Amino acid sequence: MANPVAHIDRELDLSNTGRGVWLVKVPKYVANKWEKAPGNIEVGKLKISRVPGQRAKVELSLSEGVLCIKEPGEGSIPKEHRLDVSNVTRQSLGVFSHVVPTNTDTVVPESEKLYMEGRIVQKLECRPYADSTYYKLKSESIRKASMPHRQVQQLDRIVQNFKPVSDHKNNIEYQEKKKAEGKKARDDKEAVLNMLFAAFEKHQYYNIKDLQKITRQPIVYLKEILNEVCNYNSKNPHKNMWELKPEYRHYKQEIPVEQKEDKNSSDSD
Repeated sequence: MANPVAHIDRELDLSNTGRGVWLVKVPKYVANKWEKAPGNIEVGKLKISRVPGQRAKVELSLSEGVLCIKEPGEGSIPKEHRLDVSNVTRQSLGVFSHVVPTNTDTVVPESEKLYMEGRIVQKLECRPYADSTYYKLKSESIRKASMPHRQVQQLDRIVQNFKPVSDHKNNIEYQEKKKAEGKKARDDKEAVLNMLFAAFEKHQYYNIKDLQKITRQPIVYLKEILNEVCNYNSKNPHKNMWELKPEYRHYKQEIPVEQKEDKNSSDSD
């Protein structure tokens, strides 16, 4: 039985469709500060100055609480920034928020909702003022970017570590097995054929591994002989098996049952 609440409809609230919002792009170092800041402090102040006949001047000033958030060895960042404003005319952009219900134990569970917070009417790009703090920040970032990821480090003591091996155990065993197989003496071809024919009198089909155990011959030499007197099956039901070619088969044919009965009846007469 399917879960009746497995599929939850999401409603889209369009009550704020007519509200205009700003899309602000801030430097990465500002975004990192804001992400680390706790939710109960002021992160900055926005100042808008309007002069008749000119574009509005927008400035951002970061709060001291944000500027104090530093990792060990981290430098200072600029406090004052200007925001370059550009209007959005050829695009239709919007801001949406997603609300997930926290209480799901009710008889009628609340549905997830999507809210349209407004449409973007202006884009603002936050740029720092070129002061000494900004220049120091940029020079430090360039220095870090130019540093190689791997560096030579002088050791003042012996580092206990695993010693490298020239070859692994399984590779050595495989090479020794391969050498031993290559050193196998090749028997006379007639002797190998006799062993093969004797084996095929017992069974009609063999794989190459079993034939190698029977003949004790190198795999390459054995395949040369098999290709002369045997056929290789590449299809089921005897896939990857060898059998004698028709001209080399000498299987004993059983007398059909009907012929046996006729023979018995003639003997009785």
